[in-house]
Amino acid sequence: MKKYNFNAGPSMLPREVVENTAKQILDFNGSGLSLMEISHRTKDFQSVVDESVDLFKELLSIPEGYSVVFLGGGASLQFMQIPANFLIKKAAYVNSGVWAKKAMKEAKFFGEVVEVASSAASNYTYYPKNFESNVPSDVDYLHITTNNTIYGTEYRGDFDVKVPLIADMSSDIMSRPVDVKKYDAIYAGAQKNIAMAGVTVVILKDEALEKRVRELPTMIDYHTHIDKGSMFNTPPVVPIYSMLENLRWLKEHGGLEAADKRAHERADALYSEIDRNKLFKGTVEVDSRSLMNICFVMNSGYEELEKAFLDFAVERGIVGIKGHRSVGGFRASCYNAQTMEGVNALIETMKAFEAKH
Repeated sequence: MKKYNFNAGPSMLPREVVENTAKQILDFNGSGLSLMEISHRTKDFQSVVDESVDLFKELLSIPEGYSVVFLGGGASLQFMQIPANFLIKKAAYVNSGVWAKKAMKEAKFFGEVVEVASSAASNYTYYPKNFESNVPSDVDYLHITTNNTIYGTEYRGDFDVKVPLIADMSSDIMSRPVDVKKYDAIYAGAQKNIAMAGVTVVILKDEALEKRVRELPTMIDYHTHIDKGSMFNTPPVVPIYSMLENLRWLKEHGGLEAADKRAHERADALYSEIDRNKLFKGTVEVDSRSLMNICFVMNSGYEELEKAFLDFAVERGIVGIKGHRSVGGFRASCYNAQTMEGVNALIETMKAFEAKH
């Protein structure tokens, strides 16, 4: 039976990315050594890092004056590393979900945190908007989380604010064009749209780092990693290579404009079925619906069918649609590698379950 992977992360990757990475794990560039056991100091691996940086800059149209580094620790480490490097006295945060709230918690170790907008009171069923006038002019930066994987909300655009802007784009980076020049920093765990788990991408405006906020431990200081080209310590070799293969795949398949179009096609089809099918209903306000994480629950009167639908879906090869434990229901994650074939398989499963009940 063919499986259709809707896991929220680590997510599915294009089949050729998995296969090409697997080949290099067996024999890296004909060296007779596995990608898992080569030195990261070799010329061949340096070319992997260099090409990955170049493709990142090309695909995202990153202007001059920005650096791209590959780090460990996931976005969770960036919750601390961002304020360590950028927060002098006060920072503004948009509380749009669990991960944004965690980022706020870490920032409080370094200065005052102002919550300028929140959807917590509605259990994060919408993405806060029209808050720009609430951002104090004296903050060191405004931090946003563009997509919220647990609740299925997303702001698919670039805010215009008069203070430095920093974004956690872990779950929608490389799924749409981004106006990078509006940001002082963008960070993302790679395991949603661009690689296997284990590498974090950070895009940094060089000018924004010129002011030394405070003395920092070596590993926390972004200058350390920029100066050494992500090679200060041993980088996550295999995840970076899988990212390279995926960036090549994205370029070959039309870049980010095409990725954005595919994301809309997938989401439009699935949300249309959720809205049509009497057994299901969406969980967030329509204008905040994520294209990456499509969340829904059983409709009123059909709540007792939740487990039956999950079992039914598994029987038909649908994997990973169980909602996050904090909210329940279902979550169909449609990252870059998801296909319309997979989405249509889920839609047909929903229709068949409706007919059965």
